[in-house]
Parts: sequence; structure tokens; C-alpha cells
Amino acid sequence: MSSPYSNDNLRPDPDALLAQLQVQESLAGRGKLRIYFGASAGVGKTYAMLGAAHKLHSEGREVLAGVIESHGRAETAAMLNGLELLPMKQVAYRDKQLPEFDLDAALQRKPSLILVDELAHSNASGSRHPKRWQDVEELLNAGIDVFTTLNVQHLESLNDVVGGITGIRVAETLPDTVFDAADEVVLVDLPADELLNRLKLGKVYKLPQAERASRNFFRKGNLIALRELALRRTADRLQGDVQAYRIEKSIGAVWQTDAALLACVGPSPSAEHVIRSTARLATQLNAEWHAVYVETPRLQRLPSAKRERILKTLKLAQDLGATTAVLAGNEVAAVIAGYARSHNFSKIIIGRSQRRFPWQTSHSARIAAIASDIDLIEIGVPPTSAAEKQDEAAGKILPRQVPMQSRIEWWGYGWALAVCVLVTLLATPILPFFDLANIVMLYLLAEVLIAIRFGRGPAIFVALLSIASFDFFFVPPRFSFAVSDFQYLLTFGVMLAVGLTITHLTAGLRYQARIASDREARSRALFEFARALSGVLQTEQIFETSRLFLQRSFQAKTLLLIPDDAGRLQMPAVIPDDVANVASALDMGIAQWAFDNASSAGIGTDTLPASNYLYLPLVAPMRTRGVLVILPHSRRWILIPEQQQQLYTFATLTAIALERVHYVEVAQDALVRMESERLRNSLLSALSHDLRTPLTALIGLSESLVLSKPPLQQHQQVLAGALHSEMLRMSALVTNLLDMARIQSGEVKLNLQWQPFEEVVGSALRASGSALLGHQVEIRVAHELPLIRFDAVLIERVLCNLLENAAKYTPAGSHIVLGAVVNGRYLAVTVADDGPGLPAGMEDAIFEKFTRGERESAKPGVGLGLAICRAIVEAHGGTIHARSGHSEHGGHDGAQFIFTIPLGTPPSMPDPEEHEPSVGDDTEKA
Repeated sequence: MSSPYSNDNLRPDPDALLAQLQVQESLAGRGKLRIYFGASAGVGKTYAMLGAAHKLHSEGREVLAGVIESHGRAETAAMLNGLELLPMKQVAYRDKQLPEFDLDAALQRKPSLILVDELAHSNASGSRHPKRWQDVEELLNAGIDVFTTLNVQHLESLNDVVGGITGIRVAETLPDTVFDAADEVVLVDLPADELLNRLKLGKVYKLPQAERASRNFFRKGNLIALRELALRRTADRLQGDVQAYRIEKSIGAVWQTDAALLACVGPSPSAEHVIRSTARLATQLNAEWHAVYVETPRLQRLPSAKRERILKTLKLAQDLGATTAVLAGNEVAAVIAGYARSHNFSKIIIGRSQRRFPWQTSHSARIAAIASDIDLIEIGVPPTSAAEKQDEAAGKILPRQVPMQSRIEWWGYGWALAVCVLVTLLATPILPFFDLANIVMLYLLAEVLIAIRFGRGPAIFVALLSIASFDFFFVPPRFSFAVSDFQYLLTFGVMLAVGLTITHLTAGLRYQARIASDREARSRALFEFARALSGVLQTEQIFETSRLFLQRSFQAKTLLLIPDDAGRLQMPAVIPDDVANVASALDMGIAQWAFDNASSAGIGTDTLPASNYLYLPLVAPMRTRGVLVILPHSRRWILIPEQQQQLYTFATLTAIALERVHYVEVAQDALVRMESERLRNSLLSALSHDLRTPLTALIGLSESLVLSKPPLQQHQQVLAGALHSEMLRMSALVTNLLDMARIQSGEVKLNLQWQPFEEVVGSALRASGSALLGHQVEIRVAHELPLIRFDAVLIERVLCNLLENAAKYTPAGSHIVLGAVVNGRYLAVTVADDGPGLPAGMEDAIFEKFTRGERESAKPGVGLGLAICRAIVEAHGGTIHARSGHSEHGGHDGAQFIFTIPLGTPPSMPDPEEHEPSVGDDTEKA
């Protein structure tokens, strides 16, 4: 029977082709991503990208420069000439306006090709995505092709390596999957000496910054190491493209494009030496390597100690960085050669065989015959130590438990004897009527049946027993083993050959059928588990589903630990009786360590392997969601690679289900909050509109009482004045409610005009005059402020709210300072007082709606003034924040409210000298 990895089977894997077609179908409407990749800044990635863009633009391609970071390089900036440039979006961040890539404008523009520089860039807070590569993903999903740039130090997998080389840890990184999924990677390379020369000439950074860079990051040794990493990472990326092409074109021959190694593990004690030698060789070559073990029917009957040693050897290979696999087949050499061809391995490493008999052919010789185009490296056998010899001898002497398979074979020998006796009894009465050749057919039928049911051993036994029975009972002279005719010896030989052939083929089929059945069972279990988890909506359902499936699939008891808000693992609220013993004996300290470090612990790991439990962290795409505690039925079971792989897949599915449930809850909470906010805004708007008309009438009536003729008596005048003041205060509250509802609904439109800021300060002081009575107000507005573009009515409202808020929460006689200065590209306005200051931790919360500085207070207000201020300032593109600061007038800490407005570029004013007649000049001089 040919192996799936045989030399003759060069057809592409149908599953691999199907997966490739599905991927191509899913990417049909997606844009193409090209990454210009380099070792460091200054090698010319952006320049090369712009050069390619100009070429495509000249060919009629629609090209849009989304964001280009020239870093002051004149050569790069000059390359932008002739390309359409997308305007940057200003994002407020820490009292500054940062220019960022305008994703929404790019999607609305939807060009054929867009240039997005610096793929690993972190967007400013407030952007839609935290990372620029996420913006690029959205562009690609919209069908837009993207050209971008990337340095090797920004790859997440190399972050620690680059940090160890340069001593500088790069903060901006992106997942390697983004790099690997790119349609094209263009390597832009430059020797270290040439890059350093460019740095000295100021072509990378400006000269002061270049000097600092040459002393730190841009040292020659660093650049050489980064260049090597970039070249190797590009080669790794191309290796995947080569493999995909070979699968697509059904190419079976090995292309020696890399130094990938394949180590072969066997039952020999020297297998560990092979693994360690391969690991050292892979390190020297900086190459990828795999370790495989081929399990044949004969190897399945090895003693438990030897099988466990093989599994430990595979675990050692995995710990040393190899990708491990257990393959099934009848011929070791054919399976190994096929695996090497399918994965394009150019070198196979195998231990040197020690033949017991001269006529035996070693595995290395058979591999060399099958795969003559693959390099074969034999590792010498190390000398056996005295301890190893003693262990081997002990393993041969000590009794071991007979495995279940062996017990089944003993039953098979009994059935073989019974079937042979039955055939002999049935053939005896029909001997006079049938030829001896037909009797032979009956025995061959018995051999086939025994081989199908009980395997190789009983089949060989029944073949030998059939020959003996046929000779003794039916071949003349009967009832003796003497043979009268020489031709019967040929009959016996043919019977034996046919029986052994049938036995070999049947045993191989039974083995392959069992392997296929096991794989089908694992696949079905994963499918059923994924289907069961897809419908759960609560954490308790995930726990119960995981417990039942793991117990059924692995004969193991499991417990799911979920962290609380502080990140501490907690026991489930309800623990089923069948896992109560697991909960009582597990170590929460180990479980917490596995959760904090996102690393497995316990059986089969390097951390506390003597524990009876396996602590498996549930690592989801966003964070670790919990720990799965497993008590296996057998310690040996946990070392089987296929079982481990399936278990880790179960854990991944559980983690994703937990994360999905978490975000379902988050989405539900957000939906409830949005609906509550909408209802509250609707209620505010309705109440405000309905209250304004009666309030206006009440204000008019109260004012009439105050101004009535003849005047009211003294005590009546006091009551009328108090009534009028309260009506005005209630009207202000209703106005705040209405304004907040209008701002939230987006009905407020800014009337932006270029105007002096001093005028709105004066009008705000006049409007807040009554609230500021009894307080000392100081104005510190800088001289010669530029014209500012703002809505005077709304900014006046902001100043009034801040001044009234300062007067409200400070005692009479307090000092209030209103200041305005130019700070960079912004006008910074400050309202400060020397009152008691802000409550600790409330600096941000007081800008929320219906939030007050004093929760229980007799001071009027509903907590909307500061929320309105923030909405108005942010609508102008500014920011507002509060803080407690030491007052320069002593007494208390005081509170400071600072908001900013962008300066912009005022319109140019005509020069008066250009419009005055020359006569005027002469007259003035005279």
C-alpha cells in the first residue's frame, strides 16, 4: 500500500488546494497590499514607494498620497510633486492638535491606489483605530490597493531581539501576520557604511538629531545586525510564497531554496542525541527545523517505556524550537521522504543505524534510494553510559503490564486455533467429493477472516496451523507429516506466501483504518465542540459544555477558572459533584501563575511537571480569559502530540467563546446606555420646550411685581425680588437643559468668524456680573492676541459657565483669575480661583452630564454647565480639562479650568501704505 508521502504520489493535497481556493475567493474583492521593507530608517523605503507610485501614475493609475512622512528629507518631499495629497486630519491630544491620516476621507475618495507611510505608526488617542495597520486593513477590505513602508524592528516577533541588539525597545509594533499576509514585500536594502554616510550628510535626520542617532541606534554594528534580520525575515516570507506555488503547480521535486532541516525520531536511545545535534545545527544555520516520528504497526507494539521515551524525545524537540509531528504509515522511509518533499525540506537528519543482520537495509539507505535529491545527514551514535545500560537491562527484566492490544491478540490466537479446527472438521466429510485444491481455498478463507479480525500475529499463526492441518489430515499419506508427492511442497509454500501476504496487507489496512478513525473522531469532536460553543451566551454554559466535551473526548476531569475584575482567578459558583475532587486538590497559586504568564504549567510542561494537573491558560486574541484545569486519566496520555494539539485547540475555542460572551455583554451594556442616553436627551428636549413658555410668563410677572407702581411694601418688595431671582435661575437651568439636548442631537451649528478674543471676554464679564458680586475678578489677557476663528455666542457661554461655576463653589471674597495666552498653535484660556479645589479623582468626571463637584449640596444647579462647556470647546476643535493647583493668593489649593481653541491662519490684511496717496506722505512729513 503506498504511503500518502510516497515518491510516486506527487499530486497536490486536495485539502490544501481547497483551502487555497477558499482563501483566493475570500480575497477576490480585497485590495492588494505591498510593503516596502527595510532594516532601518533612511534606507529609501518611502523614496522607492513614491518612485513606483509615479510610474503607475504615468501609466494612468489613480494614485492618492494618503500620508507621507518625509522627516524633512528634501529628496523625499520633492517626490510628492505631481501626486494628489490627501489633507491630514487634526486630532486633539494633550492640549495639542496632531495631524493624522484621514481614514474616512480616504474611504470616501476611494482611489485605485493609496500610499500610507509607516505601517506600524500608533494613531493619536481619539482616532478610530489605535494602529495605522488597522486603518490599512479597512482600506484593503474596501477594495483599495495600498503601498506602505515598514522597518524590521517594528515586527512584533523581533521586538525583543532588536531590543537586545540595540539596547532600545521599540514601542510601535505590528503583528507578524500583517507582514506575512501582504501580497508583495519589496526589500529596500542599503549597506551600513552607505547609510551612515547618508546620516552624516543630513539625508536621514537633521544634523543635531543625526549626531545623537549615530551615537545610539545608528551604530554600525546595530545596522549590520538589523540588515541581517531584514534579509532573513524577507527570505522567510518568500519561503511561504515558494511553498504555495509548489502546491499550486503540483511540483514534487525539492527546491533547495533554504536550509530547513528534518530530524527523524525513532525508538533508539540515541534519538535524543539526534534532536540535540539538529537543534545545534539549526542554530548555526539559523534555519527552521521539524522533528517527526513515524509510527508503524510494528512500533505500536513497543513496550510502554519505549513509547513514552519517544514522546519525551518529541517534547524535547518542541522545547528546542522544532515543529513536531507524529506520522502514520507502513514504510518509514517512504513517509519521511514524502513529508520532506511536501514541506520542501532540503536536508534530512537521521541517527546512524546499527544493523543486527547483514542483509538488513538501514532506514538511511532506503531514504537515500527513494529521495536521491535530498541531502541526508547521519548523526553518529554516542557511547552508551553505564546508567543507560543498567536502565535498559532493568527494562528488559522488570515485568510490565500487558497492554490491551496484546490481550486482544491472545484471544485472536485462540480464535485462530478454533477456526482451523472448524475448517478441518468441515473439510473432512467433503474430501471424497472435492479436489485438494478446494480444501486449500477453505484454509485461505480462514486466514483472510482471522487477519481481518485479529491482525498480523493470529493470521501468521493460522497460516502455519493451516499448512500443518492440511498436510496431516488431507495430503497422502494421511495422518502423518510425510509427503508422497513433491508438488505438495510447492502447495505448502504457496499457502504460506499467500497467507503472509494477506496478513501483511490486511494488517496495514487495519492500521490505516484505525488511524483514519482516530483522526475522524478528533475532527468530529472539534466540530461538535465548536458547534456547541457557538450558541452559548453565558459563562456558566461555556464551563458546562467544556467540562462535558473534555470528559468525553479525553477521559479527563476539568475545571474552568475565570478571573474577577482585579485579575484574580475565582472558583465557579457551582461545582458539579464529579469535579469536586479536582476543585479541592488544585493549587490556585499555579493556576494564577499560568494565567498571569499566559503559559501552561503542570503535566507535560517545563513548569512543575510533577503536578498531577495540567493548568492551561485560555489565551484569546485580546487577552487571557481564564485557566482550564485538567486532571487526566493517565499521565502518559498528556504527552501524546496529537492529544496535546487537540487539547490546545479545545482551549483556544473555549477562550474565543469566553471573549465572544464578554463582548456580547459589553455590546448589550453599550446598547442599554445608548438607549438610556437617547431617552434622556429626548426627555430633556421635551421638558425644556414645555417649560420655557410658562417660565417666560412667570419671569415677566415677577418682574412686573418688582417694578409695579405704586411700589410694594418693603417686605412684599423683598418677596417679589426673591421670586424674580429664582425664576431667572430656573430659566437658566432650563436653558442649559435645552442647550445640552440640542448639542447632543447635533442641531447646533457653529457660526465661526475671525474676531478678537478680548471682546467676548468683556461680554462674558458683563453677563456674569450678578453671579460675580462679592468676588475679586482679575483679567490677565495677553496683549496683541491674534484674531481667533470661533463662535462668539457659544464661547461667551463657555466663559460665563466657568466664571459662574468658580463663583458658585468659592466663598465670598475669593479671587478669580481669567487669563488667555497663546500656547503654540492654540489659544489657552484659564479660569482659576483660590477656593477649596476639586474633589480628588473628579478632574475628568465633573465634565460628565449631571455630575457635580459636591454630590449633596444646597448650591443650585443640575451639573450641566461643564458638560456644555466641553461639548462647545470640542466642537471648535479644542480641549478642556480641570485640575487642582496651588493658588497664588494663598489659603486653598484652588481649581483651574483650562480650555484651548486652535489659532489657525488668520486672513491677511491689506497693507495701508499701499492704498495711501503719495501726497499724504509729503503732507505728514511737512
